[in-house]
Amino acid sequence: MGQRGGTEHLTVQREGATLVLTLNRPEAKNALSMPMLVGLHDGWLEADEDDAIRSVVLTGAGGSFCAGMDLKALAGKGMEGEHYRDRMKADPDLHWKAMLRHHRPRKPVIAAVEGYCVAGGTEILQGTDIRVAGESATFGLFEVKRGLFPIGGSTVRLQRQIPRTHALEMLLTGRPYSAEEARGIGLIGHVVPDGTALEKALAIAEQINACGPLAVEAVKASVYESAELTETEGLAAELTRGWPVFDTADAKEGARAFAEKRPPVFRRA
Repeated sequence: MGQRGGTEHLTVQREGATLVLTLNRPEAKNALSMPMLVGLHDGWLEADEDDAIRSVVLTGAGGSFCAGMDLKALAGKGMEGEHYRDRMKADPDLHWKAMLRHHRPRKPVIAAVEGYCVAGGTEILQGTDIRVAGESATFGLFEVKRGLFPIGGSTVRLQRQIPRTHALEMLLTGRPYSAEEARGIGLIGHVVPDGTALEKALAIAEQINACGPLAVEAVKASVYESAELTETEGLAAELTRGWPVFDTADAKEGARAFAEKRPPVFRRA
């Protein structure tokens, strides 16, 4: 796995065609910091702009995913990474883009969760596409217990991703959820032995990477685009997204490879 870019709290690596973004502040259970937010923002842009990247895995270092906002900083005790203040001033929306509230990467994003994925961690999770967790992982939106509001998008997104009764319970009780319970309500898709979430996420990424990248991106875009449309509108939008894929060189290569009983070689064309 090759190291590249990143910040002191966000590690960026390549694993084949997968970009791995690692929240790297383990001493604080990967609580959000300015260096982490800047690194995330830049990582999403790198994934969008580099056609050699076909998928992204988001994970955390030190046995935790993300414990949310740094509450010490919120209480006025200072936040690490003040040298990134100019970046935040230049783009007042940077933190929301970093947390996937105001940005949707065009490549599939797979979350690999170990340990704590709470508050802002669960909010970032809702911006990912496929979710894997170690069996001891903990989820939850704790904001109301601290007199706060989950402003990272959860009051809007969560009820669209899981049944409303479960969304409201999570939002209004502020209680923790185990990995098995999170899977049971549909918040995550896979529960694996502790320490293997990244391995599983990379395996899913490899399956995605083997598919036609233009088709993958069009499918992801269509799913999200049609989510808020009527069925008739969504079907029309699907045709707009889908038909052009059939005219690509990748589609022709896929058909040839199937006929010749060999793996396809896709070139984003």
